[in-house]
Amino acid sequence: MGVTRRIIFPTIRLLLWAVIAAALVKIAFAGAELDGPVDALVPTGAVAEPTVQAETGTITNAVTVQGSVVADPAVAVRATLAGAVSKVLVADGAAVQAGTPLLEIRQETPQEPLVRTDPVSGEQVTTERKPKVTVEVVKAPVAGTLAMPTLKDQVVAVGDEVGTVSPGSLSVSGTLTPEQQYRLVGAPATAQVTLNGGPAPFECTGLRVGAASTGAGADQGEDAGTTPASGTLTCAVPAGVTAFAGLGATLDVVNGEATDAVVVPVTAVQGIVQNGNVWVVTKEGAEPEQRAVKLGLTDGRTVQITEGLAVGDTVLQFIPVPGGAGEVDCNDPSQFDPAVCGG
Repeated sequence: MGVTRRIIFPTIRLLLWAVIAAALVKIAFAGAELDGPVDALVPTGAVAEPTVQAETGTITNAVTVQGSVVADPAVAVRATLAGAVSKVLVADGAAVQAGTPLLEIRQETPQEPLVRTDPVSGEQVTTERKPKVTVEVVKAPVAGTLAMPTLKDQVVAVGDEVGTVSPGSLSVSGTLTPEQQYRLVGAPATAQVTLNGGPAPFECTGLRVGAASTGAGADQGEDAGTTPASGTLTCAVPAGVTAFAGLGATLDVVNGEATDAVVVPVTAVQGIVQNGNVWVVTKEGAEPEQRAVKLGLTDGRTVQITEGLAVGDTVLQFIPVPGGAGEVDCNDPSQFDPAVCGG
């Protein structure tokens, strides 16, 4: 053990230091190998834009809208004649049917006196005439509970609100995004409604698409960074369904179905209704060709092509990115502009 420590280990240490010293001398006088590829920065790959082929499929334009149950607003009762209220026929707070007489308005119109000449004496004789009297009966526009603060002998003008009738009925109403409003053009008159925590889904009638509210809450979506509402969807709750104002609800509307349709992803089309553009790849290596197409139904993921493409045609999976500031991204509902996107 003593020989190992005194002779062998020191010898090995000296040999290692000698090797390290020799290597350092070589690097100092010969230099490191710096030769490399002359064209090291030349790219060796290529980026290929993804493509898809037009294919056949079944497409269903089903739109789901979140909403709530709301009480139908009171309907105004308006005067149809200028004059004074001569009779109040129904008490305030009474239940009325559509067409129930509510009050009478009396109008007196002065008439010119009659003037005649006496054939014997030649004198003119003037005869006063009574005013012309017109009586109009104002009727309830709908059935419901009457609220009528108008009093007897009160003077009213044509169009004045003399009362209101609260129908006591309920509707389901939800807001629409621009994309949903386009997809519901020509929508049917019914929708399937599911009430949160309520009865089984039921069919509501009188489906209608209206303008978005202009009240204080109309801009909340925009202020919150979401797509603002562009319309409303409303339908009537059937009389036999138990519901309460304020309940959350889901409206499902099927606005058409097509089988054996030519379809492509919505990401491949500029525009979402009526007219659009796609970029067709005619041959490998060539620039894609912009082509106008006619659009049919969409389910939000794929869109039907009614004219301009055939099954098997290859198109870019994503429309070219807008190249300049201020251009519109037609696949973003918040930026959608029919004049630019072909809607």
